[in-house]
Amino acid sequence: LFIPFPQQSGLYEYKIFGGLSDVSPKLCADVYMDLDFRKEWDQYVKALCEETYDGEKVIYWEVKYPFPLSNRDYVYIRERREMDVDGRKIWVVLAKSVAVPQRPEKPGIIRVKSYKQSLVIESDGKAGCKVYMYYFDDPGGMIPSWLVNWAAKSGVPAFLKDIQKACLNYSK
Repeated sequence: LFIPFPQQSGLYEYKIFGGLSDVSPKLCADVYMDLDFRKEWDQYVKALCEETYDGEKVIYWEVKYPFPLSNRDYVYIRERREMDVDGRKIWVVLAKSVAVPQRPEKPGIIRVKSYKQSLVIESDGKAGCKVYMYYFDDPGGMIPSWLVNWAAKSGVPAFLKDIQKACLNYSK
């Protein structure tokens, strides 16, 4: 599901609802947080690492874009919490872009300066989990409509399938 951003910017906010019937919520959260493992299963990762600047953990992520578009990169912070809400255990991951002088923009790569994500994972009451994700970024530059359509129709649903497969192959 994608929703036009309120201003007339041509940008979209994405809301994803899904279920992984064979993946526990804790496993899903663990896989999502494991950056080294993500480099193995996410074909769009060009670079991904966590570094500490002034005592704060910051993530650098470069995403491969299809030719002839320039890759995008993100500098962001994130936080994971396990919460108990009326007896329901819920995993929450929040992320947002930040600017740090130690990670300046690179030539030929477009910096995504506006990024935010909220991920909520909980049990489906059986062996699996329910996943809700809210996602927004401003990828900058000119993004052709075919790529926006691909992301909405194929890329976002494929991400849930990819993370499900990654969870089933996770051994840590």
